[in-house]
Amino acid sequence: MSVFGNSNSLPISLVISLSQTLKGLSWDRIQGDHSGLVSSRGILYLLIFQQLGQMVRWSWGFHILLAKKEQYEEYRDECAEEGRYRDDSISEGVLIPGLDGSTDSSDDETYVPAGRTPVAGTSGASPADSDDEADIPKKRSTTINGDGNDAHNGPFVMPTNGLNDILSFPRMRDLDELETSKGVRGFLTRSKSTLNKAFTQAKEKTRRLCRRAYLKLPQRLRLLLEKTIRFVSEFMNPPLWAMLLSIVVASIPSLQGLFFEKGSFIKNSVTDAITQSGSVAVPLILVVLGANLANNTKDSEIKDSEESQIGTRLLIASLISRMVLPTLIMAPILAVIAKYIPISILDDPIFIVVCFLLTGAPSALQLAQICQINEVYEGVMSRILFQSYVVWILPSTLVLVMLALETLEWAGV
Repeated sequence: MSVFGNSNSLPISLVISLSQTLKGLSWDRIQGDHSGLVSSRGILYLLIFQQLGQMVRWSWGFHILLAKKEQYEEYRDECAEEGRYRDDSISEGVLIPGLDGSTDSSDDETYVPAGRTPVAGTSGASPADSDDEADIPKKRSTTINGDGNDAHNGPFVMPTNGLNDILSFPRMRDLDELETSKGVRGFLTRSKSTLNKAFTQAKEKTRRLCRRAYLKLPQRLRLLLEKTIRFVSEFMNPPLWAMLLSIVVASIPSLQGLFFEKGSFIKNSVTDAITQSGSVAVPLILVVLGANLANNTKDSEIKDSEESQIGTRLLIASLISRMVLPTLIMAPILAVIAKYIPISILDDPIFIVVCFLLTGAPSALQLAQICQINEVYEGVMSRILFQSYVVWILPSTLVLVMLALETLEWAGV
């Protein structure tokens, strides 16, 4: 709760509204600065903080703070210990047959096969399953010679009548080709089959070449590559891959022109689609917030035993650690930095306001979703969101804005 705050929906709405209402937020380094530019710069600062928070959340937080209980070694050891005690208690009352030294088994319980597996033209039922045992002829004893033949019945001969019909199944691919060999549909099917075959062969050849090249490498280099690939596959997830790709696009000017040049195909299709989707992100986040707050009005069943024991203490500790302690610690530090450290961006008033708003922002909404996925502290999380976004939000925002304005006046920004 103390590490991950809301840097999307609520701060963006506050920055947009404050840029339109508060006076004196214009930056003297920009000629003709107005509320629109102030708002855009504030959103840009929030975007930078949001990306940094996402990197921390989906790397360190996702693998340590937000991991499921089953991923912790202590929890697995505890479950294994509970299972061992349960198995011991069960074994004290009930003994497993055959393992307790008892010899109550009789010959009737021994499985006897019903005879030779029937072939074509014979019945699928076993003689042992028939009700009329009087009509069943007795089986002749079978003795196998050294050459593999039956001593009484002679050499075994595989029946041929009807057996080939059973053993030879039709090729489904040939039937499909016969059914779709005519017309445009058949041409498309054959083309698709040819392309799939060519792709499979190319993939197999590439795999073999990579395998040969990999085996030619020194053993130490191979071990290093294996460890690196294993670490990347375990550590990376889709949000981190997306952030990595965004950094690559932002660092290469040619890719920037490809995605953001006006009139280009990528700009009119991919970039505009992403922009339109991002435009509804804040309203959707507010809808999710409303849904989470609605859960607070319901009597939800407590699934976690720890929640009933430490739920109230966890609520108080989360609110204090998220909305009180960061402000008390960061506010003096921000004021001293704005006063004495000569950094150009610290002269922008909206940057100071953004920093103060983020210090006392409520908890991130993704924490509620993660609690629902992990099925832990769901009731406490809904109470935390209600207290943060309904009860504490107004006084906290007023205090943060007043501190930001006092800092701007004291630092002479």
